[in-house]
Amino acid sequence: MANLLIGKDFTPPDVRGKVTGRAKYAEDYRAEGMLFCRLLTSPMPHGRVRSIDTAAALAMDGVVAILTADEVPAFDAPRDPILTNEPHYVGEPILAVAAVDETTAENAIAAIVVDLEPLPFTVDPLESLRPDGPNAREAGNASIPREGVQTRKWTAEDFAAVGAGELPMGEPMVTWTFGDPDAGFAEAAVVVDESFVTAGNSHHSMEPRTAMAYWQNGKCFIHGSNQSQSFVLPGLADMLGVEPASIVFIGENCGGGFGSKGSAYPVQVIPALMAKKTGRPVMMRISRAEEYAVGSARAGFQGRIKMGFRSDGRLLACDLCIVQESGPNQGFGDWTSAAAAVTFVYQPLAMRFRGMSIMTNTPPRGAQRGPGQNQIANAVEPVLDKAARELGIDQVAIRRINAPGLDAKYGEQQGPVTSAYLPEALDKGAARFDWAAKKATSGQRRGSKVIGVGVGQAYHTAGANGFDGLLRISPEGTIYIHTGVGNLGTYSYASTSRIAAEVLECDWEHCVIVHGNSSRGLPWNLGQFGSNTSFTMTRTNYAAAMDAVAKLKAIAARDLGGSADDYDIGNETVFRRGNPSRRLTYAQAASRAIQLGGSFSGEEMAEDLNPMTKASVRQLAGTGLIGAAKDTLERVGAVPALAAGFVRIELDLETGKFEILDYLGVADCGTVNHPQGLAAQVRSGAVMGFGLASLERQVYDPKYGLPKSVGLYMAKPPTYLDVPVQMDADAVDLPDLQNPVGIKGIGEPVMGCASSALLCAISDALGGHYFNRSPVLPDMIVNAAAKRPQSHRPLQVNTD
Repeated sequence: MANLLIGKDFTPPDVRGKVTGRAKYAEDYRAEGMLFCRLLTSPMPHGRVRSIDTAAALAMDGVVAILTADEVPAFDAPRDPILTNEPHYVGEPILAVAAVDETTAENAIAAIVVDLEPLPFTVDPLESLRPDGPNAREAGNASIPREGVQTRKWTAEDFAAVGAGELPMGEPMVTWTFGDPDAGFAEAAVVVDESFVTAGNSHHSMEPRTAMAYWQNGKCFIHGSNQSQSFVLPGLADMLGVEPASIVFIGENCGGGFGSKGSAYPVQVIPALMAKKTGRPVMMRISRAEEYAVGSARAGFQGRIKMGFRSDGRLLACDLCIVQESGPNQGFGDWTSAAAAVTFVYQPLAMRFRGMSIMTNTPPRGAQRGPGQNQIANAVEPVLDKAARELGIDQVAIRRINAPGLDAKYGEQQGPVTSAYLPEALDKGAARFDWAAKKATSGQRRGSKVIGVGVGQAYHTAGANGFDGLLRISPEGTIYIHTGVGNLGTYSYASTSRIAAEVLECDWEHCVIVHGNSSRGLPWNLGQFGSNTSFTMTRTNYAAAMDAVAKLKAIAARDLGGSADDYDIGNETVFRRGNPSRRLTYAQAASRAIQLGGSFSGEEMAEDLNPMTKASVRQLAGTGLIGAAKDTLERVGAVPALAAGFVRIELDLETGKFEILDYLGVADCGTVNHPQGLAAQVRSGAVMGFGLASLERQVYDPKYGLPKSVGLYMAKPPTYLDVPVQMDADAVDLPDLQNPVGIKGIGEPVMGCASSALLCAISDALGGHYFNRSPVLPDMIVNAAAKRPQSHRPLQVNTD
């Protein structure tokens, strides 16, 4: 196959709508008789509703209905509820009001009297682990798989056994070891032992989580803001108590999610439940302040890492302990993913991991771009620099000697990977960035300003398998590529669909992507999260297209003679090799497929297809030649996305502020599919990484549990003023060995490599001062430069 489309830029179909403002998001839809819904949320971090008086609100003109926790499906703790009578964080929804407009709904909320009993709370996992520390829930402070909420505490002796600023090492919830870490430490030339903190932060999606819903002919129609499309349906159905086939989900565009909208979420079904109660369409728009509460957040870490290095920089042993702040629910797997990332990026010969996931009365924690992998990059990459400084070797060299290649091992079980080209990414980056020359400028002064340079690495799993592809060739010759991929803003729904056109060797202008509305016959696809889409969905589209090619050849053989193996495709025809005049156009073959029926036109299909895909095939049956197949291609091992970032800054020792002078990100994403899309991912990921390293955090008052960061100007994501005008992007562009077109994902690690590189550059500018904390804020830099103590305790979390 000659890469007609792979590696080529194109204009995704929705670009024009986004540029002109015609693209429709959930908030843009209206329906006759539509009501507007607003939420009454908890003003305290933990409480119990003793009574609710809604009489005055219901008596107001324009107020139609009030929905309480007693009227909605309930779930076992610690799963996030739809509405609750025992809120576990400030901003958790207690009830919803539907009215003729939002102002009326807000006035009604002001008239409702809720009697809340305050309950104990905590905003610090370590405080909760103390013997007499408060729990986030009455049932306990930890969610144990298959066992529910329990109480886990460390002993007073555990806390007393460590020095100031060191993480206690109490009994963990999870522990594993490979190799002999103690022997590795004994052999090491340098051992570095550091405790660290990585802050939790909000997702800052441009579009808050709006939803509009109505019921019609027994089906619930939901317009929502989601990263994913097909993957959302089972979750919505579960929360609404209906079958997935009873839901039509429309998600044509999503204004960002970064992990928080990868699947269905509880507040998303409130309009649907309210619509069912009132018999009218209901729109619910979440405000920016509310988004900081219900919009999920990255988990924070309190951790400790011990690393033992050989004299040449090779990592012999690692001992990692993480206490994760998981919010009031079960949290996300950041803590275990972080440990797996260390096994892969640094390839230690031996490693021990111990971990805890502890609840707090802060917003629910969920996946955020590089969940776990990016936090641990921020913690470990500066430690690597510290070891390099003690060993007297170059920062790139210490990474290069430990970097994973094709024979790399991954995880607790030390399993294989499908590909890994981090050494090549480091080499390419060092050459293009001119690392040696820029490193020579490190420490140069210009008044109060000093130059610092840094390099960072990051990783994330980037692919799955076993999902379905679906396409249709119409009697007019148009190729309709049906995709269950959500339009989360990266254009992956379009770039992965192009693989079907690549296999069919057809003109992209003759293709139509069918997406964004589950009623249009979409296949079962994995959600758009975890950098998986490029690998996973190129494989599904490849599978569907190969099925279509097989059917084209079979029809040609039936009509023109010979066997299917005698035929080939090209120029939107199927022709006989050696006698190209014996041919059928795709349009002719599609017409014949309708006449022949059976599997050619979708009346019959493979049994291994998902029920959702089968229903879509039945919907399309008889309308053309149907290509439908499950991805059964081989995949052995983890699919890793890797990235290296190089940065140079000028830091002002008097103000603690810095300017990023140069940045280069280099991606290991397999074969490059969409160059412009990749460059945008590398640059935008870097911007988010700069925010993670130096700006964004959640702040909670430890005495009252109240949030401070409830606006963009408070939580401070980066703006154009915080990043260089020109940022460079590159890629290794070597194929993944278990994708038929060589492609794998990249979205997550391009953030983590930039974030960790910036932290390393800040430390470099300060002559090797390591904060062991992110984000690093200006006051911290000024204090470090002046050799003053910091305003926070070493392991304190949720601080300003």
